[in-house]
Amino acid sequence: MKKQIQILKANAGGRKLLLSLLPALAAGLLFTGCAATQVALEHKDLDVQTKMSATVFLDVEKRSESTVMLDVKNTSDKELNVEEIIRQRLTAKGYRIVATPTEAFYILQVNVLQVGKADPSALRDSLYAGWGGAVGGAVAGAAIGGATHGYGGAAYGGAIGGLVGGGAELIAGSLVKNVTFSMITDIQIMERTDEKVTQTVNSSLQQGTGTQVQQTSSSVRERHKYQTRIASTANKVNLKFEEALPVLQEQLAKSIAGIL
Repeated sequence: MKKQIQILKANAGGRKLLLSLLPALAAGLLFTGCAATQVALEHKDLDVQTKMSATVFLDVEKRSESTVMLDVKNTSDKELNVEEIIRQRLTAKGYRIVATPTEAFYILQVNVLQVGKADPSALRDSLYAGWGGAVGGAVAGAAIGGATHGYGGAAYGGAIGGLVGGGAELIAGSLVKNVTFSMITDIQIMERTDEKVTQTVNSSLQQGTGTQVQQTSSSVRERHKYQTRIASTANKVNLKFEEALPVLQEQLAKSIAGIL
């Protein structure tokens, strides 16, 4: 009998706690709904942006040269058609695509490093890291929950946190998502010159866990090198990858063609 009375008291205390938290639950859901509506209105249109880590200026006196060799790599985990789009852009500007370096006045090397969802702050860091720098594109996540102390608090506080979090996820997560997709690409352009260009490469190589090997090599070329990183983003509410990919590829090709 005593055990039954304790269970009844526990249930009654839990119900009182639940009733006391209902206003907070309602306010939380209302706030989430308003926030979701604001996000939907602010990001209802597709917003596409492209930025470069550094400006590249080629020799304007040699702009009449119009042969380019393309070397396009894709080390991301997505299937892309970016090489063909770059070819089309360059051909439209009057460039002739050639197959070997000896034929080419410009050698254009492109490596797509990352394609997918991206956190804006991580994307900004990736851009400012510049050519060859680290790439970060993870989507940031957050959880909504609550904890209430006292008798029955662990169970009912967790339930309230779950309800608020579940309501927020239903409204702001399932129905309204502010989605950003990005494409991060390293670009290297080698321009033929009549001058002798001395190039020195310093490398620090790791051998096992306790040894480093320092290497230095020098060579003489007849090409100037220019390097930059391009980050393109597409942002929209509930944006799908299939919608974002074509515009990301077009923006990358447009930026590359704008350099040459």
